[in-house]
Amino acid sequence: MSTSTVRRDAVRSSTVPAGRLASIARALAGRHRVALLLTALFAILAAVTGGGLEKHLSAGGYTADSFESVRADRMLAERFRAGSPNLILVVRADGDIAAGPAAAAGRALVRRAAGSPGVVYVRSYWTTGDASLRAADGRTGLVLIKLAGDEDTVNRTSHALVPRLVEGNGPLQVRATGPAPVNEEVERQSAEDLTRAELLAAPLTLLILLIAFGSLVAAGLPVLVGVVSVAGTLVVLRLLTEVVPVSIFALNIATALGFGLAVDYSLFIVTRYREELGRGREVVEAVVVSLRTAGRTVVFSALTVMLSFAALLVFPIYFLRSLAYAGIAVVGMSAAASVLVMPPLLALIGRRIDRFDPLARLRRRRSGGGGGWQGLALWVMRRPVAVGASVAVLLIVLALPFTQARFGLMDDRVLPRDNPAQTAADVVRHEFTGAGTAPVVIALPGLDPARRAADLADYARRLSTLPGTERVDSAVGSFADGRQVAPPSGAFHAQGSTWLSVLSDTAPSSPAAERRVRAVRALDAPVPALVGGDAATLVDTKRMLADRLPWALAIIVVSMLVLLFLFSGSVVVPVKQLVANLLSLTASFGAMVYVFQDGHLKWLVGDFVHTGWLELTVPILMFCVAFGLAMDYSVFLLSRIREEYLATGDNTRAVAFGVERTGRLITAAALIVATVLGAMATSQLSILKLLGAGLALAVLVDATLVRGLLVPATMRLLGHANWWAPGPLRRLHARMGLKEE
Repeated sequence: MSTSTVRRDAVRSSTVPAGRLASIARALAGRHRVALLLTALFAILAAVTGGGLEKHLSAGGYTADSFESVRADRMLAERFRAGSPNLILVVRADGDIAAGPAAAAGRALVRRAAGSPGVVYVRSYWTTGDASLRAADGRTGLVLIKLAGDEDTVNRTSHALVPRLVEGNGPLQVRATGPAPVNEEVERQSAEDLTRAELLAAPLTLLILLIAFGSLVAAGLPVLVGVVSVAGTLVVLRLLTEVVPVSIFALNIATALGFGLAVDYSLFIVTRYREELGRGREVVEAVVVSLRTAGRTVVFSALTVMLSFAALLVFPIYFLRSLAYAGIAVVGMSAAASVLVMPPLLALIGRRIDRFDPLARLRRRRSGGGGGWQGLALWVMRRPVAVGASVAVLLIVLALPFTQARFGLMDDRVLPRDNPAQTAADVVRHEFTGAGTAPVVIALPGLDPARRAADLADYARRLSTLPGTERVDSAVGSFADGRQVAPPSGAFHAQGSTWLSVLSDTAPSSPAAERRVRAVRALDAPVPALVGGDAATLVDTKRMLADRLPWALAIIVVSMLVLLFLFSGSVVVPVKQLVANLLSLTASFGAMVYVFQDGHLKWLVGDFVHTGWLELTVPILMFCVAFGLAMDYSVFLLSRIREEYLATGDNTRAVAFGVERTGRLITAAALIVATVLGAMATSQLSILKLLGAGLALAVLVDATLVRGLLVPATMRLLGHANWWAPGPLRRLHARMGLKEE
């Protein structure tokens, strides 16, 4: 027997050292019946408490109160009863809407809307005579409605108002669209999609576990922990809704991650438990060792994922912040469920863990080494430059489409193509160009048009000469190409202030509209101006994300470097893992553009309305979640490599051992998470399709190309240098590093 083998066996067969996790495991295993009874009670209470969560979640949350565009819209609503409409009725008649019964029904509809609580203004062709609110064929018209309050208030008002407006209109057929009805449809569709995803993911997850373990008993344990985690997740989200707004999308992502990660973490603990039984340990001792080793890695891995989510807190929009709160809580719940529920389950099952497993003896016989994954690692390490360079080049090439990414804000086209709110919005886009919303609105608080008419006219005239501007409407008249084309309107001033509407023929999400917003803001105004509108909101969102993104990246990079140093004692491994994790995201970001922006290969994820751009916040959300998951698998692989390296001092052998011990495990874990997240790609909402498909692809690429090929290649190239750290940091790690004793 070699010296290195003696050293390794001595390390593994020593008395189990005391520690918090070891103490927890021993206590839970010793009182496993009480612990499991309490777990069952918790799951039941959690299911009851978390029931009906959907009605407490919020749709929207893509803007911040600090945005200039948001402040402009609020001022327009409060002072002028103006601003972009958030509820649009598309009204259709068999004949001319301006004559006969259709006209009378249209005027009645407007009166009913105007008299409803929470309505700021109602505009229509029947009340204003504005030709832009009547289609060219004369049979379709728009009713533009502004609802008061913040997003949640507007959504509640719309929910109560829309059913009363679309029904009972005689000769008119009425459909609702606009931000408020779209948000309500997104909320409804999201709940339906969640049920579908869960029904699809659960049996596939069990099947993967059965293939990985071969034993129905062993496969069932992680599923039980996953159920407890999801029940706890619902309670966490419900409690969060009492203190902060929580996006409706948090439910889809958090429950998927809650189940997937809980199953993954439990999978690692069960696998280690089986190994320890195979080495001849008693049940309780095997449970304690499993929690001290795999359980410790689970806690550390959960911390890395939580810190990735924490980076989202730097952004002031509650769509991202609520996902950060939910993600942090859910990952913590998954780790807690695995660490606290698995020990009593294992103590109860004991040596029956391999029952109904015909391959149990073969698995135990092979537990000391050898196998396909070890062979793959050794093959890679014989040609590390060729393999490492090939994989890196491939991943970089897959990322190239992202260099052509274009970004916009979520609108009705996130809904399925046949959704009424989406089809109604298409009518607005194609038949009422520029009528639905003014691309740019400008509030001028404190400028009285009666006293400073000349200044206001000069400003409106200069605005009308900006490239792409069709017309500027104001209290002193309408202007086009630097000259007045229509008389003054009293609708543009109140309380000693005024506002202007800048119309154009470009979509608010287009680059031309963004340039126009910047040009308007750069133009000298008679008083400090607030520039709003949909295009201005896009500009504000991009600026906010650009300002805050470096801080988010700094949180992720610094925290990961520190944690991996405390875990490994090396300054080389953390840097290398950060680069590897970034490469694992390349395929997802490239596919994001190729499929969801440009519309190629749509059959892979099902039909959706592609807009030619990506929702602005999704890449940031995907980066934080996928990076955390990639770091999760890095920690599990490194933990086994480091364990062997400390026992033998042989870097090549340690890498082969680590890949062999974790290859099948990480592959199964990645398949489970990819299945759970990929189930979201069956959603009818394109944003969930994008998140589900992108995250599933990132996990699979990380578990195969990165962990199976790139990591062994780079570990072999650097050899013992992988574990290098300068003297002061070595001493720091000796005092503060994360150790198993």
